[in-house]
Amino acid sequence: MHSRTLFPASLALGLAAAQQGSSSNETVLGVYIFSRHGDRTSKSTPPTTITDLGYAQVFSSGSYFRSRYIASNATNPIANISPDLFKNSQLTASAPLDDVLFPSTIGFLQGLYPPVGSDLGSQKLRNGSTIESPLNGYQLIPVATVASGTGSENQAWLQGSSNCANAISSSNDYYFSPEYLSLLSSTGTFYTNLTPVINSTFTDSQISFKNAYSIFDYINVAEIHNATIPSSDLLDEATLLQIRTLSDTHEYNLAFNASSPVRAITGSVLAAQILQALNATVVSSGKTTPLNIQFGAYGGMQSLFGQLALPQQNPDFYGVPDYATTLTFELFTTAAVNTASVAAEQASFPADEDLQVRFLFHNGTTNSSSPPVTYPLFGGSAESVSWMDFVKGISAFAVSDQGEWCRACGNSTGVCAAYAPASSPNSSAPAASAGGSSSSSGGVSKAVAGVIGAMVTLAVVLGLQALILLVAGLRVVSKKRGGSSGVGIPAGEK
Repeated sequence: MHSRTLFPASLALGLAAAQQGSSSNETVLGVYIFSRHGDRTSKSTPPTTITDLGYAQVFSSGSYFRSRYIASNATNPIANISPDLFKNSQLTASAPLDDVLFPSTIGFLQGLYPPVGSDLGSQKLRNGSTIESPLNGYQLIPVATVASGTGSENQAWLQGSSNCANAISSSNDYYFSPEYLSLLSSTGTFYTNLTPVINSTFTDSQISFKNAYSIFDYINVAEIHNATIPSSDLLDEATLLQIRTLSDTHEYNLAFNASSPVRAITGSVLAAQILQALNATVVSSGKTTPLNIQFGAYGGMQSLFGQLALPQQNPDFYGVPDYATTLTFELFTTAAVNTASVAAEQASFPADEDLQVRFLFHNGTTNSSSPPVTYPLFGGSAESVSWMDFVKGISAFAVSDQGEWCRACGNSTGVCAAYAPASSPNSSAPAASAGGSSSSSGGVSKAVAGVIGAMVTLAVVLGLQALILLVAGLRVVSKKRGGSSGVGIPAGEK
């Protein structure tokens, strides 16, 4: 069991040199941000909703990323991004349609593109009159929405919405592992001693390591919001840390296991989305949606942590991320770029070999005094990797098409029937390789094309939505004010 999983401030201070993760001669070309929701009510007392504190947290994070990527005086401006008025062609946002993740996305976007005032937020009509946008120029930013069914936010089972048979089976295997059984036994007295604190919600049979996350979540919410807590004297600092640490161990082992890759299926789907989004920027030479924002559950984060070998960089990555935590992938270059013409001339966009990707992480609310920290990917030591190495590394575990998902999950009915062994003799064929030399072709190298080819084909023929809806058991919900319906990581465990 890992001794501490709180991503302490001292760690961030110790890595201050890596916080900015950039230099003055860099140009940011594309960004993918995956965020957890803000503070919410307990999952043990449904309906679960975002709180005012949670709203403030995600707004703060959105404001920080505005100062980093968007504002006219941004520290790391995305090439040609509109600094004040939102442009639909430059930003894509998505979230499950529920009472926590969806409003968290709205709050984040309010900080990212705040009201613009009467000067920019007004329109002159043909009759000569001027109409000012309500709420001092409030900007309406479309959010692609998905829904995973009634009460999804109230689930306590991490694989509850994956619909992936082998992933569910793999996570269930943890409950029969020597590590789990040992902890279940050794922590019995610890949890029993918490009974006076939680017995209004949990029965005696539920008070054990088996429900480590639900118990942590219940107590954590009470510690934040409740004026009084029954038998609060039992909750000293050491006990609270132990409650959190046991929850971290429980959840990480449900989300990732190196010997059973399918357990991290949500991370695999998220990885494919990240690759597709950044590649769209490369393919279009910076013309297509350079900024992608998605809100989702911590389970997908933990799966991706394991797949990216982040716990090898710091054991704190074994922990459950705090509210408003963000994972950011920056596509950038140190080559000379004429930012005035990137959107107009393909020739001004850097070659594949001049592109790099950086990963930044911040546990909890992000702001100027607590910015994200850069961490090496794939077990390496460099603060960034080449675009080609990023593609190769991500593709090693990304689930990029429907057939691949069906085979990995062992599902053979419904939309997976076509990929069942009896009707698909080649179902055991390996996925496309990321190998090959870099050679530019319409903004994407041949090696990259080989890796993402299946994903692009799926997007054209069926739409990537089909894959995500299959993985998450979701339905598409219409998006207001234009734009197509989008996809997201399943709500699941939040």
